[in-house]
Amino acid sequence: MPQLRLALNQIDARVGDIAGNTESVVHRTRRSAEAGAHLVAFPEMVLTGYPVEDLALRSSFVEASRAAVRTLAARLAEEGLGEVPVVVGYLDRSATAQPKYGQPAGAPQNAAAVLYRGEVALTFAKHHLPNYGVFDEFRYFVPGDTMPVIRVRGVDVALAICEDLWQDGGRVPAARSAHAGLLLSVNASPYERDKDDTRLELVGKRAQEAGCTTAYLAMIGGQDELVFDGDSIVVGADGAVIARAPQFEETCLLLDLDLPAADPDAPTGVVDDGLRIDRVVLSPDPVPPYEPEHLGGYAQRLDDEAEMYGALVTGLRAYVTKNGFRSVLIGLSGGIDSALVAAIACDAVGAENVYGISMPSKYSSEHSRSDAAELARRTGLHFRTVSIEPMFDAYMGALSLTGLAEENLQSRLRGTLLMAVSNQEGQLVLAPGNKSELAVGYSTLYGDSVGAYGPIKDVYKSSVFRLARYRNRAAEERGETPPIPSNSISKPPSAELSPGQVDTDSLPDYPVLDAILDLYVDHDQGADAIVAAGFDRDLVVRILRMVDTAEYKRRQYPPGTKISPKGFGKDRRLPITNAWRERA
Repeated sequence: MPQLRLALNQIDARVGDIAGNTESVVHRTRRSAEAGAHLVAFPEMVLTGYPVEDLALRSSFVEASRAAVRTLAARLAEEGLGEVPVVVGYLDRSATAQPKYGQPAGAPQNAAAVLYRGEVALTFAKHHLPNYGVFDEFRYFVPGDTMPVIRVRGVDVALAICEDLWQDGGRVPAARSAHAGLLLSVNASPYERDKDDTRLELVGKRAQEAGCTTAYLAMIGGQDELVFDGDSIVVGADGAVIARAPQFEETCLLLDLDLPAADPDAPTGVVDDGLRIDRVVLSPDPVPPYEPEHLGGYAQRLDDEAEMYGALVTGLRAYVTKNGFRSVLIGLSGGIDSALVAAIACDAVGAENVYGISMPSKYSSEHSRSDAAELARRTGLHFRTVSIEPMFDAYMGALSLTGLAEENLQSRLRGTLLMAVSNQEGQLVLAPGNKSELAVGYSTLYGDSVGAYGPIKDVYKSSVFRLARYRNRAAEERGETPPIPSNSISKPPSAELSPGQVDTDSLPDYPVLDAILDLYVDHDQGADAIVAAGFDRDLVVRILRMVDTAEYKRRQYPPGTKISPKGFGKDRRLPITNAWRERA
């Protein structure tokens, strides 16, 4: 059987940075070629970054992407890398699509190109366009209609892009019909909890359907609210795993494969789903037999807490660095939320770039002040204390506020203080709100919702505690000081906006609340179904009403790392003005 050394470059990309992304491709191609690769691949839309959203509708951006592909092909040849085929994702446009209502202007395409000997040897566009969750690809792209196949070193390699594997039909059965020896899919599949298990099952199933070895190359890094965890996978035709890359780590997965020789009588023309085979012969002859060096490997899997924590660190790091910030600012209350956000920030950008401010009021407990200071000592972040009492007294003297207005004033003063320091010193403010609070509106607009990014926006309060314990446990296992004070984890959660206040004055215990929210928010269950799951009817109706009436607050909350299948934002889009109420 012919041999093929495959180089899957699991790398990050920055949206809009075509020049920088191109440099990454050149650098990684050189390293792959030096390692003896016969075929080099990069993730979906790696030249433009992903997702580009409405940039896809801007003709100047589309043309810049198209020009970059041609320039890259020539440059690779000039630098002595032209003999290695390179598969690279980019933004293209259809030359044949006719303008019509309902079609994105300019007919842009989520595409990939095969670069070889200084030329663009083949281009193709994603056939299946996702239109669920965070994906709006019907809005941005027109589909491809070919079954691309390249012959490399005597092996026919079928090509696909991300959703082409996730949906039934299309290029997977077409790869079998085309008698491909390898199916290579380039992807920018965003991270979600437990998606690694789903992904592994999917790739194994598709390999059996395609009847050939299947390689699933994924992106890593972060883009706004999305995180990409890598986890590239190669499986045999029987669905058995040959190699699996680590999560949240840039790497080149090198693999020596024994693959079927290209069929000299392989079919042409139209196959499954009306796809037309587009076959290009690059190198018809197999490489001389060699001793394989890269036989695969299975990167150690992360447990659930480590995976979630890694996603939160990756998402924050990407947002801070890709937007040109060097440091972050956090209001430290001594509570569990700000403590976890601080730990994530220290891991993401380094403690030397994390600034914390304790902003006590007359209602702040001594343990809250000392817990904030202890967190700073444990992590090494910059720390200062600025009391809001003088500002609070001035407001109260002018307005004589009472009740909720008085409570919220404290939060808003803290938000104003943080933004003032940010303006003065240039740090990016992090909002500490969690998903439970955002769901029921247990946050103050222009107060604790102030910030440019919410690292735990998609983390329920129950998971906040789990992640805090995980982070401390991980530190202990490495012989390090646990970053989060034990008192911040063990004490009852409280906003401390009035004497003796605790969260359970207004909310049920978080395990109960989060279980209801998971059914309503993440799984779109109605009140009757939630009550049938064993929850008190009056409690369910009250919680669901709180969720529904807080939509206007969530719309004004900053972006934050998405780790669930249904994050607030693009995943869950409900009208603010909405008279529908769930009644059990």
